[in-house]
Amino acid sequence: MNAPAIKSSVFGKFKTKNQAVTTDFSKKGLVPIRHFDFKFNVDEADPEFYMNAELASAYFQALSIFLTFGEDLVIETARYHRDFLTDPILKQRVTALIGQEALHSKVHEEWNEILKEKDFPVTFYRFLARNVFNYGFLKFPQPMKLSLMAGIEHFTAVLAEFMMKHEANFFYSQDDRQRGLWMWHMLEESEHKDIAYDVYQTLSGNYALRITGFAAAFITIMFLVPLGGVLIPFFRKPSNLWSLTYWRDVKRSAGLLLGSKDGVYGSTVGHILDYLRPDFHPNDHDTSEYLAYYKERLLNPETGLLTPYFIKEVVPKVRAA
Repeated sequence: MNAPAIKSSVFGKFKTKNQAVTTDFSKKGLVPIRHFDFKFNVDEADPEFYMNAELASAYFQALSIFLTFGEDLVIETARYHRDFLTDPILKQRVTALIGQEALHSKVHEEWNEILKEKDFPVTFYRFLARNVFNYGFLKFPQPMKLSLMAGIEHFTAVLAEFMMKHEANFFYSQDDRQRGLWMWHMLEESEHKDIAYDVYQTLSGNYALRITGFAAAFITIMFLVPLGGVLIPFFRKPSNLWSLTYWRDVKRSAGLLLGSKDGVYGSTVGHILDYLRPDFHPNDHDTSEYLAYYKERLLNPETGLLTPYFIKEVVPKVRAA
């Protein structure tokens, strides 16, 4: 079967009455791929990095372990669907998305090895995640994987925007390398937040399928990852079960994650659920000023917080479709 026939066969699965309006991607900028080496050190690693809260920090460490599998799904899905795109700018942006996510996965795996030395259940959680993805998400048909990819990227965009608005939360710890990891990830998740969605809308635009992918991402990020985080303190220190100090931390951590004013997810529930709006687009939540601020704050060649770890930046070429 020749390439046009293959393309026609696959796109037949995508055709819906809700096909999106074509976007002029020429107005969107090119996205770079940045390489870093954080040189993580187990002696400097702070297990309670997030605002000196044990349980809240455990959520982010669980997220670090599990998100590498989600990023690998995004990479595989983006690479597959890139071949069906005709706009050269969107294809460049997808290539950059793949590159950024590949480096996120690589560097988080380096960090996860440090967590393993700190008695986090990294090996066990990798085993669980590998089975969930290999026998679950990765078995989905490609249209559903495309929808799931868009849903996952929505959640990371929400988290990135929250962190951009709460910069001080990164500075409760002296762990500069872990701070650099999360701030770099925050920056790039916001930078590429619309790419997966634009690919989905270009190739499908089906609202029902989009919400199905959102639901799968919601269950994973809002229930499965938090469950992993809840169990970590007991894996690392079984005495937490009867420790009054730990249960006081649980109360504080719950506020940090779920509080309606400044909780990571409690204060962003409106942004999360905005995805359900039929005419939603990630850029409805404008983070351009934050991006400009953090590119200077993090990447300035002389004063940037990430400059000590920076290796190089590559911008994929725009190629004809």
